[in-house]
Amino acid sequence: MEMAARRGGGEAAACKRRSRITLALCALLLTLSACSERMTAERAAPHPDAQIQPIYVATERELDQTGPIFGLKRPSGLKYFRTDISVPPSHQIGVIEWPEGRTDAASDFVVTGTQVFDGPGQMLGDIRRTEPGRETLVFIHGYNNTLSESMYRLAQIQTDFATGMPAVLFSWPSAGDPRGYIYDRDSVLFARDDLVTLLDRLTARPGDKVFLLGHSMGSHLTMEALRQAKLSGNTRLLSRVSGVTLMSPDIDPDLFDRQAEVIGKLPQPFLIFISKQDRALSLAGFITGSKARLGVIDEAEKVTRPDVTVIDFTELADGNSLNHFVPVTSPAAIRVLNGIISQAGREGTGFLRDMALKLPSARAVRP
Repeated sequence: MEMAARRGGGEAAACKRRSRITLALCALLLTLSACSERMTAERAAPHPDAQIQPIYVATERELDQTGPIFGLKRPSGLKYFRTDISVPPSHQIGVIEWPEGRTDAASDFVVTGTQVFDGPGQMLGDIRRTEPGRETLVFIHGYNNTLSESMYRLAQIQTDFATGMPAVLFSWPSAGDPRGYIYDRDSVLFARDDLVTLLDRLTARPGDKVFLLGHSMGSHLTMEALRQAKLSGNTRLLSRVSGVTLMSPDIDPDLFDRQAEVIGKLPQPFLIFISKQDRALSLAGFITGSKARLGVIDEAEKVTRPDVTVIDFTELADGNSLNHFVPVTSPAAIRVLNGIISQAGREGTGFLRDMALKLPSARAVRP
């Protein structure tokens, strides 16, 4: 009787904890939904001291009837354009300086120019004319992202990490609404063939390479595209992927294992950035059945593949953006990550497995 009572008391306590977590996550979702006003990219005259980041965009988003902006409808085929993003001379590492009043290139991210291309060939010609390198960074954004937010985020990443590569944004048809989680998951499957098509075109010449950066649900799309390439026998494309980073991946860990199993040999380096304090992924876990997503696993060792490097950014979480962008919004994380990248390049040794980041420097942990 006493044991049964203790067991019953424990179950009741666990039920209360689950209820509190559920209420907290519901409150978070309601808060996100209430924040209906989203910032949009705006044009302004260039500033002589600003840094211009050309961002190339391949998008499935359709032109809405309300104006020349890309919306959330799911059309067929890709559209291509370039937008020149001006990063202000006062830019702070990890920050997108959205206008707080009148748009000013001296203090804000702004658009200074746009060119719409007739097709992929015209975009590729522009990339190769202005960016002679053979490696291209492809950014695949996550759930609840607008085109403006994704363009500015990629411009910020290009500035803070000085990648030296031309940057292409693959803008898939996210609803851009926190209530559109299921819509966005369906859009990932809708978009995977077009992502493969884009990557094929970016690697058409001998020696061309692509480095893939997937964020959140965009990590799921990245894995689906690689899996699709493998299933279709497109080994040429897989050999042209120079590396993959999944940042805060919104993927079920079991699904990731199955995707990786199908792909086989993963591109190298293959990095996964996690943070146990990622509140957005905690909400995603609640929506999908309370199972932890890959980006919030509690132990890096749970990813057992020897060809995957897991980097834990938990200690560098800064509270911004629900801790969902820590590797690219936390100044400390950016400095540490730039240092790791620089050191790996100098030593030619690549990345140690399972690096847990601690202030003020990185501590490497071998399994």
